[in-house]
Amino acid sequence: MNSDDFFKKKAKLDESLGKTFEDLEKGYNETVRVRNIVDNTRGILDNLDNQFCQKTGLTKADMVFLFTAIGLQISRQYLLTKFPQRLDDQTAANNTLGHEKEKSNRLHRYYQPSLDEIITNPVPFDANIGANGALSGGGKLGHRVTAIGHDPILGLIFGTANIATSTLTTAIFKSYHISTNEKKRDYFKSKASTKLVLSHTLDKLIHQGIEGKTIIATSIMKEIIHLKSDVNTKHSLPLPGISAINPKMASKIASYGFDMSNLSTVVKQSTYSILINSMIAMIHRMFCESDKEIDIKLHEVRTRKIISYSNLIASSSNIAVVAATQNMEFLDLGGLAVTIYRLITDRKFIRDVKEEFIFGAYKNIVMGDYLI
Repeated sequence: MNSDDFFKKKAKLDESLGKTFEDLEKGYNETVRVRNIVDNTRGILDNLDNQFCQKTGLTKADMVFLFTAIGLQISRQYLLTKFPQRLDDQTAANNTLGHEKEKSNRLHRYYQPSLDEIITNPVPFDANIGANGALSGGGKLGHRVTAIGHDPILGLIFGTANIATSTLTTAIFKSYHISTNEKKRDYFKSKASTKLVLSHTLDKLIHQGIEGKTIIATSIMKEIIHLKSDVNTKHSLPLPGISAINPKMASKIASYGFDMSNLSTVVKQSTYSILINSMIAMIHRMFCESDKEIDIKLHEVRTRKIISYSNLIASSSNIAVVAATQNMEFLDLGGLAVTIYRLITDRKFIRDVKEEFIFGAYKNIVMGDYLI
């Protein structure tokens, strides 16, 4: 080995040693840096927590959304979705479209009433004269649970068929022909076949041309109008399907307040509340100015805070009003259910985003410029 080769190897060795010492120094400095971070973890996490609170705190613009949402929810509670006043049966009937033209005058033809007869006569499943126990066992709601035409769902099938065939079908699916007596009142004339009630209805719909289809369309319209007129009466209508299982149970459940009037009101309350929440959320999210995923999530935290706070304030004020006035018509039960759901789900979402923000940022601090 000549001197030139020796010095070249020495230079490479010196360069290698220099790089090694440099790497060792960087490693030492990095170790010190990470140790300092670990020693100050509590302070760093507290600082990141404060940053999260600042980034997700409601701004002046957010407060406009908040008070708008509160105003909409409170207006909805007292103007659109309060529990309706219950009417007696006669008043409800008098308010029904076309009731003044109805009178019993059935020119009985088995399963084949005319269109004019269907229009001018009351629904056949309100008949009770001559029932001889066929409508018994209904408890407080009486024939509204034992005549299946009053079921809010099954009634759309059997009630429509009863109107189209001038019959009455009970909750145990026995059917009777309904006719008019000399005092112009509907009565149970004789037994009918439930199978024929349905088959004649289908025949009108499928095989009797425009006349048959008109009869079915008129019958279902009459059924819907009748159900609607009964919903907000003092006894209302039973919950769907229960009458066919146990009429007395359906009546008992309704006596506890679980009837169609209350159910439809609660559903309406929750639906309108969700609609307002969705509208506020959609408009507020349009104001997010960043395309970064974390920034979008932080903006959604503010959105969810607006919705949760507005629902909570509106529901709290509603409970206070009901307590002060003792007027249960104002109780926003559906809105309260939505509020509870929002508080649970929004709290979980905010907690998850907060953990992602804090620990994601902490990981970046620890990693520094090094990639693993």
